[in-house]
Amino acid sequence: MADEATLLFGVGATKAGTSWLYRYLVAHPECHLRAIKELHFFNVLDEDRQATQLDALTATRDRLMRDDGGAGSAERARRIADIDAYAPVLKSGDAAAYMEYLNGGRTDQRLIADITPAYALLSEGRLGRMACMSSDVRFVYLLRDPVARLWSHVRMIARRRSTTGHDVAQRAGQVLERVLSGAELHIVRRGDYRAALTRLRSAVAPSQLFTAFYETLFQAETVTRLCAFLGLSNRPADFRRRVHAGVPVEMTEEQRDRAAVFLRPQYEFVEACLGRLPAAWEANRVGV
Repeated sequence: MADEATLLFGVGATKAGTSWLYRYLVAHPECHLRAIKELHFFNVLDEDRQATQLDALTATRDRLMRDDGGAGSAERARRIADIDAYAPVLKSGDAAAYMEYLNGGRTDQRLIADITPAYALLSEGRLGRMACMSSDVRFVYLLRDPVARLWSHVRMIARRRSTTGHDVAQRAGQVLERVLSGAELHIVRRGDYRAALTRLRSAVAPSQLFTAFYETLFQAETVTRLCAFLGLSNRPADFRRRVHAGVPVEMTEEQRDRAAVFLRPQYEFVEACLGRLPAAWEANRVGV
């Protein structure tokens, strides 16, 4: 194996481009990523949910054994093999085994990664320990317009809860109402940029943290900055392919306005923290 690789943690935010980031890095010849995008190693350990996550891995493996979901036989076999290799690592909760798994099969690639948006919810202490797991550890945190991110997340949850597939729009409206009334806190927490960035900036050195807006992620300039941050050669990205596009349900103007009011603290914090906001962010907070 080559010398120690850069260890990257993609820590969020949910519905802000982490799946696209994973696909880009998977295709980059200088990166070695396993077939499981979200390993959920640290959040599962901290919440004592290994059994639940192992059940989810088993369900995914069973599905792959029944139906490859369109993947070729080689890709299907790789996914199954990665699940088989990772399950005992997760069960053990051993950090050395986790690092060995990330490096498994690596030759001369210079970067390994775990892209798990749920890590944005980890404690400052846990993030600090992660930052010291290797001689070169980097974190990437992506941000999306708060209203757009919330609506994308709401539609994803509505689709999961739909029994027929024909009531997603109705369910999305119901989920949004619950969010705006103070419920569905798991959705709110995934888009709490103020809390996540505060913890990250306290636990991680500035040189280890890369932030970018979803609205400018799919541009050559941002990819160039990302590659420079990760120590990779700049490779062109495919900006045409959408990853995990949501169910096409439009927000009403009334829903958008209420969501913007609800999320005003996020707009204000990010502006104060990162400076000028993208045009899409400004458009959604007009009048707030």
